[in-house]
Amino acid sequence: MQRRLPSQSERELIDTHQKSLDVNLDSRRYGTFAEIGAGQEVVRWFFRVGGGAGTIAKSISAYDMTVSDAIYGRASRYVCRERLQSMLDYEHKLNLDRLRDARGDTTAFFVFADTVSARNFHGTNECHGWMGIKFQAYPRDDDSQIIIHVRMLDNEAALQQEALGIVGVNLVHGALTLNHEPELLVDSLLDGLSTSRIEIDMIEFSGIVFRHVDNRAMSLKLVELGLSGAAMFAANGDVLQPSEFFYRKPILVERGSFRPFCNVNLDMLRCAEEKFSQLPSVQGKEIVQVMEITMRNLKAAGEVDLRDFLARADVMSSYGLPVLISDYFEYYRLAAYLSRYTKESIAITMGAASLQDLFDEKYYTKLEGGVLESFGRLFKNELKIYCYPLLDQETGELMTCKNLKIAPELQKLYGYLFDRGGINELDNYDPECLKVFSREVLRLIKVGDPTWESMVPSEVADIIKRKAYFGYQPALV
Repeated sequence: MQRRLPSQSERELIDTHQKSLDVNLDSRRYGTFAEIGAGQEVVRWFFRVGGGAGTIAKSISAYDMTVSDAIYGRASRYVCRERLQSMLDYEHKLNLDRLRDARGDTTAFFVFADTVSARNFHGTNECHGWMGIKFQAYPRDDDSQIIIHVRMLDNEAALQQEALGIVGVNLVHGALTLNHEPELLVDSLLDGLSTSRIEIDMIEFSGIVFRHVDNRAMSLKLVELGLSGAAMFAANGDVLQPSEFFYRKPILVERGSFRPFCNVNLDMLRCAEEKFSQLPSVQGKEIVQVMEITMRNLKAAGEVDLRDFLARADVMSSYGLPVLISDYFEYYRLAAYLSRYTKESIAITMGAASLQDLFDEKYYTKLEGGVLESFGRLFKNELKIYCYPLLDQETGELMTCKNLKIAPELQKLYGYLFDRGGINELDNYDPECLKVFSREVLRLIKVGDPTWESMVPSEVADIIKRKAYFGYQPALV
């Protein structure tokens, strides 16, 4: 059983003023604040509360692009991770070179940096930013680092700047006082704020203090705590920021439980990619393929089982696939999320049974427009659904999008979506894959029946056996 951490409402909350003061009064802490865009919102707190002279070595705002380039080097974009990292590295090295000999034995140096695009005068820009802190937990210690990406949701620039200052103070305070409890640190990032004002859709821990932290688990924690509606990581475990990963690319998503990732999941993705790539709007472009797991799926047994989650992530990673964790159980919410990050075509592939569930009106009772509103949102930007057939093991009947059993009152709606190309049949499937069902594969893994190995990619079989995932039992000799 995992140890349950106290929530925001249960632990003693410290306001932004006190957090800033706590850092200022810690005589070991000394560093630089470097902020591009949206003003000096974070460092202002440390000046305002008093005692800043003992904490702040330098405060800098290289707002002009030419000036910023002269200090930190050119970057492809000014509000991007590349720019943030160059700021952290440059300013931290400067502090160590200038101050380490004089006070390195008693001082743990740090650099906080951010590069932010707050709401412009016309309200036409994406309001987001990168924040990070590079620090020594103790004097003479090796470096550690935390990077986050935030989306600012307030409608006024002044409110966005206010929220930015608060989350920045939370990051500094958390890094310096809660680095031994990274999950509590994550939970503290929105102290004094709400998810209606700030969303944190990416966090990455690195360095000596966080050497045992699994960033995939921290990505999961962002979604579980409601700090973000979704989080992503690459096949190698690196955390991904959606707006950069999806930027100007067509997207193909497959949703599933992936317990484990089977040949049928792979075939579904292959079939959909073949069809999707033939669209005029997609031809010749790099398609991003993503495997999505919803929080509802991960919590099917109650609380999230971290080992089970990491097992699913590992088996998909072994095949080189990125993973998206989302709190968007409704497909129209997933579509809206993806549309936020790309103007290119988006496709979702699913089995016939899932497509049938999509037309169940019980899922849309919270929408004023019910099922009609949900499909209006889902297909708003010409989204495509690719339906993979389902083999009935008892009757041998094949369920496809052409013979799907839809409620009579929704059949015309279904026909309309099918006829206009919103729903598409996958007829290029491998018949052998239709016989593979993840529940049966999972059962065979647990009872030590080696026939399951032929039902999953070889890379997946190897990692399941090597790490004893999903209750794996070796075959009896």
